[in-house]
Amino acid sequence: MRAGLFLYLSVMEYFDTYQSPIGFLTVCSDGESITRISFSEERQQGARSCPVVDSAINQLNEYFSGERLNFDIPLNPSGTGFQKKVWNELGTIPFGQTISYRNIAIRIGDVKTIRAVGTANGKNPVAIVIPCHRVIGADGKLVGYAGGLWRKKWLLNHEANFNPVKNTLF
Repeated sequence: MRAGLFLYLSVMEYFDTYQSPIGFLTVCSDGESITRISFSEERQQGARSCPVVDSAINQLNEYFSGERLNFDIPLNPSGTGFQKKVWNELGTIPFGQTISYRNIAIRIGDVKTIRAVGTANGKNPVAIVIPCHRVIGADGKLVGYAGGLWRKKWLLNHEANFNPVKNTLF
């Protein structure tokens, strides 16, 4: 285990690893809510799960099998007030749809915050559940994703396959 990851996980009370179609996801919790879901290159050792982690993993499994369009697990990501405002807005993007960084900035009340919105989007600590993968460039192109653009494209194609509206995403 990498030293930085060990230090991070050691402050978390609970975590487990989920093997998704796009790699391992480490699901972390404070025991009452999910605090982080992040991509990992390997299964994390020493898992200590709890009901909220188990629920999140179950919902991720349903999402990847096309049975779940929305998540309903309690979240408590760590971030600034602005980041949380952006992440809350990301949570309103419907399954299988995309929006631009500019439109997110407009929705939160200041079009001049486009770059800050992009930065907050990139620091989203709860991958997939807070759907930052649904944010694309104003020109409709895939740009930036902490998990890698190949994962972003996979997630958008996955949602397109199960989207009841069947809009073209990009």
